[in-house]
Amino acid sequence: MMKSMTGYGKVSECLGGKNFEIEIRSLNGKTLDVSTKLPSNYKDKELEIRSLIASRLERGKIDFLMSYTVEDAIQEGVKINEELLEAYYKKILKIVEKLDFQPDKNLILTSLIRIPDIQRLEVEKVSEEEFAEIKKLIEQAIDNLDSFRLQEGQNLKKDFIKRIDLILEYLDEIEPLEKNRINIIRDRIVQKFEELKSVVDFDKNRLEQELIYYIEKLDITEEKVRLRNHCSYFKENIDSKESTGKKLGFIAQEMGREINTLGSKANDAEIQRIVVKMKDELEKIKEQVLNIL
Repeated sequence: MMKSMTGYGKVSECLGGKNFEIEIRSLNGKTLDVSTKLPSNYKDKELEIRSLIASRLERGKIDFLMSYTVEDAIQEGVKINEELLEAYYKKILKIVEKLDFQPDKNLILTSLIRIPDIQRLEVEKVSEEEFAEIKKLIEQAIDNLDSFRLQEGQNLKKDFIKRIDLILEYLDEIEPLEKNRINIIRDRIVQKFEELKSVVDFDKNRLEQELIYYIEKLDITEEKVRLRNHCSYFKENIDSKESTGKKLGFIAQEMGREINTLGSKANDAEIQRIVVKMKDELEKIKEQVLNIL
C-alpha cells in the first residue's frame, strides 16, 4: 500500500505515577534521519530507541520527543543539602545582627536555595520493567504514525491516478492532430519547392526521398507508445507492497523524456499546447512523488 513520508503519532500514558507523552513526526527525506529529545534519565536508552525507530520506519526525517511529569514534581529527584543550607543561614543571621537591622527570613531562605550545591538533582535510573513498557508506548506511537502515513498515501494515490489519466487524455487529443500535421508539413515543403522551381532545378525523386526522411524524423508514434507504457507502469506500481517512492520517481523521469521529445518533434502549435499541459501535470506528480515512502 502506498504511504506518505509525512506523518504524526502521539501516545499518552501513566506509568508508575509518571505521566508519559510520546510524539513522533516524520517528513520526507532520501534516507532515514532520526533526531530525539529525551528526559535526562533516558539518555542512556537513546541507542535502543533509535534502533527501534529504524526497524519500523524506512525513510524520512524523524523527530522523536518523549517527556513525562510526576504528581509531586518538586520532590521528584530533588535533594537539598540541609547542612550547607543551615550553615549559610546562621552565618547570614550573624552578619545582619552586627549590622543591626531586621532581616526578612523568608527572603533569605529563597535566596539561599538558589546557591549552587544547595540543591542537586539526582537522576533516577530507569528500570528494565519501566523501559519495557516505554518501548510498547513507542511502538504504539509508530503504529499511529504509520496509520497517518497510510491515509495520506491513499490521498496521494488518488491524485496520481487523476493526473496520469489526464496525461493519457491529452495524449488521445494528439492523435487526430498528428495525421493533419504530417500532411500540412508535406504540403508546406512541396509548396516552397514549387515556388523555387523557376530559379532552382531539383530532382523530384530526391525530393521525395528527403521528404520521407524528414517526416520519419518527425514521427512521434514511438514516443506515444512509450509514454502510454510508462503511464501504465506507474499505475501498476502504485499498489506495490514494497516502498515505491524512488521507483515512481524514476518512472516519472522517463515519462518526462517522452513528453519532451513529443514537444521537440511536434512542429505544431496545437500539439505544443497539449504538451505544455502534460508537462504541468507531470511536474505536479514529481513534486508529490518526493513525499512517497
